[in-house]
Amino acid sequence: MFAQESSATTEIELIKSRMVLGQTVDKLNLTTIAQPQYLPVVGKGLARLTGDQAYIDVGRLELPERWYHLQDQSLTLVQLDDENQRYELYDADGKVLLEGVAGLLAENNGYKLFITYLEGKQGQEYALSKIARIDAISRLQQALSISERGKQTGILHLSLEGEYKPVIERILNDISQNYFLQNVARQSAEAEKSLEFLKGHLPDIKTSLTVAEDTLNQYRQENESVDLGLEAQATLKVMVELEAQLNELTFKESEVSQRFTPDHPAYRSLLEKRETLLKEKQRMNQQIQKLPKTQREVLRMTRDVEVNQQIYVQLLNKVQELNIMKAGTVGNVRIVDSAQSYTNAVKPKKSLIVLLATLVGGMLSVAFVLVKAAFHKGVESPDEIEAIGLPVYASVPKSDMQLQLNQLSKRKKAAEKLLAETNPADLSVESLRGLRTSLHFAMMEAKNNVVMISGPAPGIGKSFISTNFAAVAAKTGQKVLLVDADMRKGYLQKHFGLKWDGGLSEMLSGKLTIEQIVKHAGIENLEVVTRGQVPPNPSELLMHPRFKEFIEWASDNYDLVIIDTPPVLAVTDPSIVGALAGTTLMVARFGQNTLKEIEVAQGRFEQSGIEVKGVIFNAIEKKASSSYGYGYYNYAYTSEKR
Repeated sequence: MFAQESSATTEIELIKSRMVLGQTVDKLNLTTIAQPQYLPVVGKGLARLTGDQAYIDVGRLELPERWYHLQDQSLTLVQLDDENQRYELYDADGKVLLEGVAGLLAENNGYKLFITYLEGKQGQEYALSKIARIDAISRLQQALSISERGKQTGILHLSLEGEYKPVIERILNDISQNYFLQNVARQSAEAEKSLEFLKGHLPDIKTSLTVAEDTLNQYRQENESVDLGLEAQATLKVMVELEAQLNELTFKESEVSQRFTPDHPAYRSLLEKRETLLKEKQRMNQQIQKLPKTQREVLRMTRDVEVNQQIYVQLLNKVQELNIMKAGTVGNVRIVDSAQSYTNAVKPKKSLIVLLATLVGGMLSVAFVLVKAAFHKGVESPDEIEAIGLPVYASVPKSDMQLQLNQLSKRKKAAEKLLAETNPADLSVESLRGLRTSLHFAMMEAKNNVVMISGPAPGIGKSFISTNFAAVAAKTGQKVLLVDADMRKGYLQKHFGLKWDGGLSEMLSGKLTIEQIVKHAGIENLEVVTRGQVPPNPSELLMHPRFKEFIEWASDNYDLVIIDTPPVLAVTDPSIVGALAGTTLMVARFGQNTLKEIEVAQGRFEQSGIEVKGVIFNAIEKKASSSYGYGYYNYAYTSEKR
C-alpha cells in the first residue's frame, strides 16, 4: 500500500547522507582518531615486514572544554609494557594527562579515556586526536564507495578500504543496517501517521456513544419503554446506513485530500456523492417529523446510539488494520550479503606499482634528456666551431682510462697520475701529439713562446689538456715550463705529487724569487710553477710588473711556456695573462659548452685586444646523432705487444 520505488542513484545518496552515516559515526566513535606512530616514509613498511605492527582501539575519549581552545591539540599515548597494556597520555607539551590500563576507564581533570584494546611493544607511541562530527562524516563519505551491480538492477555494492579488517567490517555492517532500518521506518511512516490520527479520535467517539446510550435509556425509563413501529424501524435503518456512508466518505476524504486538490476529478466526485447523501438525510428527517413525538424522540436517540456505535466499531477495525500493516512492513530494501574482508590485500598492488614506476621513470628520463637538450644545446661537432671563424687545432677523444685514474685517486686519496705517463698510447694523448705539431707552426708568427690555455666555463678539462700537453711536449726534448695561473682554484700540483704552496702568488707578492718557485715535475725537461697560497686579489697581482718580468724570464729560459688560467667568462685573469702570451688557445668541451658561450668568450678576449688562435675540442664522444669529419677522430694504431 505504501511501497515507493526509488532509483539506485537516490538510494546511494541516501546511504551517504548524514542521517545514515551520522549514526555509524556516533555508534563506533569515529570522531576519535587513533593510530600508531612509525618512522617517516619507511617506518610502516618495516613494521609490516618485521611483524611489529601496533594496533589501538579507542572506545571512548572525552576532553575538557579548554582543550578545544589550544593551538596544538595533538595527544600522544605511550605504551608502558607489553603484557598489562598500561599506558600514559601526554599533551603536546609532554605533560602527563592521565595513566590507565586497556579495558578500564581512566579519567583525570576532565580527561576520560577508555582503551578497548592495545597491541604493541613497550615504548610504542600512538597519536590521538578528536575531530568534529561533521568532519568525521565527511571523511567517511569520501572513503565509502557505492556502486550499482549491473545495469538498473537496483543491487548496490558498498566497499571501504582500510588497514584493519574487523573495523572495516563493523563500519560497513552498521551502515547497511542503519540504511535498512531507515527504509523500513520510511515505509511505515504513513501508516503510523494514520494510526496516530485514529487513536486520537477514539476517546471522543467512545464518549459520544456512551452519552447517546445513557440518554436513550433514561428517556425509555421516563416514558415506560416505548417501542418503535415498523415504519419507524425502517426509517431508523435507512438513517443509520446514511450516517455510515457519510462517515466512510469522511475517511476517504481525509486520504484523498493528502494526494489531490479539490479540483481533481476524484475529489469532486467524492464531494458530489457526499452532497447526494446529505440531501437524502434531509428528506428522511422530514419524514421523521410526521411521526408521533414520543416515537420521534426514541427514533432520534436510537439513531444516535447506533450511528456512534457503528463509527466506533469502524475506527477500532481501522486501528487493528494499521497495526497489522505497521508490524508487517519490511520496506523495499534487503541486505543480501554482510560485509566481509578480502583474504589478500587490495592495496598496494606491487606488480602494478613496479610496472608504472618503471614506465614513469623511463618517461621522466627521456623527458629530462629532451628538455636538457632543448635548453642546453652543447657543441657536438668541430664544424660548428669553425663556422664562427675559430680553427680547431685538436679534437681530443674522451678517455676511459682517465676516468679510471680519477676514480682511483678519489678512493685512495692519492696524487692523480698523468695519462701521458700512465698510458702514452691512449687516443687522447695521440691527439695532443697532433696539437703539438699544429701549435709548432702556429707559434712561428707569435711574439714569444708562451701559450695560454683558457676556456669559457669551469669543468671543461683545461687542466687535463695543459698537464698532458706539457708532458707530451717535454718528451720531444723541449724544455717546458707549466704555470698554474689559476690562483683561486688551481690544482695542477695534484698531477705531479707537489704541494700548492711556494708558488706564483708568493712570487708576485714579493715573498719568493722566480728561481724559488720553479719545481721539478718528476718528468724529464718539465718544470712546474704551482698557484701558491690563495690571495685576496689575484687579478691585481697578475697586473703587477713582477708577472711581466716572470713571463720574460720564462720565455728566455724555456723552449715552451704553458700557462693554465681560469675561465674567461668567470674572471678577468685570462685577459691579463693573454696580453703577455704569444699564443692563446681556448678549450671547449663536447656537449657541454654551447656555441654562444664560445662566441662570448672570444668576444671577451677581443675586447682586451687578444686574438684567439684556435680551439681545442675536448672529451669528444661517439654518438649516433653526431658525425665527424676526416681528421677529427683518431683510431688506435698500436702494437699488440706492450
